[in-house]
Amino acid sequence: MAESTRLVDLVSARLDRALDEQRERLVGISPDLAPFNRYARDLLSGGKRFRALFCYWGWQSVAGRSGSFDPLAEGSRQTTAEAVVTVAAALEVFHAAALVHDDIMDRSDTRRGRPAAHRRFESLHEESGWVGDRALYGTNSALLLGDLLLSLSDAVFDEGLALLDPARARIVRQEFHTMRLDVTAGQYLDVHEETAWPSIDEAEHLVRAQRVIVFKSAKYSIEAPLVIGALVAGASPAQLEGLRSFGLPLGVAYQLRDDLLGVFGDPEVTGKPAGDDLREGKRTVLIASARKSLAPGPRQLLDELLGDPDLDEGQVQMLRATLTESGAVAAVERSIDRHVQRAKAALEATPLTPSAREQLMALADTVSRRVA
Repeated sequence: MAESTRLVDLVSARLDRALDEQRERLVGISPDLAPFNRYARDLLSGGKRFRALFCYWGWQSVAGRSGSFDPLAEGSRQTTAEAVVTVAAALEVFHAAALVHDDIMDRSDTRRGRPAAHRRFESLHEESGWVGDRALYGTNSALLLGDLLLSLSDAVFDEGLALLDPARARIVRQEFHTMRLDVTAGQYLDVHEETAWPSIDEAEHLVRAQRVIVFKSAKYSIEAPLVIGALVAGASPAQLEGLRSFGLPLGVAYQLRDDLLGVFGDPEVTGKPAGDDLREGKRTVLIASARKSLAPGPRQLLDELLGDPDLDEGQVQMLRATLTESGAVAAVERSIDRHVQRAKAALEATPLTPSAREQLMALADTVSRRVA
């Protein structure tokens, strides 16, 4: 636990430094760019740092370092320990970029208890008394903020790679590229399913929802950070295979939990309005599972209400009851348990540092049982 806390502190410090450097460049161009840095800093100051933690423990599971964790101590500045901290920070920046773009696509109002970036830009437009369409200004500005964060994630990632030998750096960079392609493809498939579902064979809905989970979330949330960290440490093929076999099913469990929280989560804990995924029309595994079990009448009502941004609390409660009574909630909970057990079994069979294996087992429980 102390080691993870130390890692989080180091990643946060690295993020602060990157944002300070970026702010100097931005305000040097124009003071009007200050909100970019302010909103990015607010977004990066929160979160659970799961990607950074999985990256670090992927590294530690191979590197097997013992003693206190302090990669920035005198004499260790050019080690893979410093590289993994920097790479982990870059993954957090990439995640922030994805959140900004995701909130635009989902028309979300909030993120981590604060207004989403595009809503903050809208408010800035309104409070400043500027002319034109404030919603368009908010969307366009947030798109550029997301792009700026993508650029920053590349810059920070490259700083980490510079500490590795060129051959290893190329392998790590390729995994990063693959992660970015996968999550972009998954994001598009998520958007696509929300509009294309009526033209798709009913028998394919669940399989397609599962594919979205894998590429939009599971790979980039857990599998890729684990593997990137392990590659920084010079993992063997057997270690990489084992970490992938652990990371992918755990990533699926992570997103299935997220889907349940998007419908049933407590807004005071999640920082998102109750039933947000219902208003956004998310065609999740939860929804696909419910549609398979529901009678034609309730299924038609679910299809009619899902995606209505004006759902009131009564309608949200009715949809929650429908999903529960269909057996879909219980089915998703069982699926989470199966994926976690599969992940843990893979981890047990992989040649890794025992202390890191123990930490990864604990993280598996944390991400699959979380309430936010």
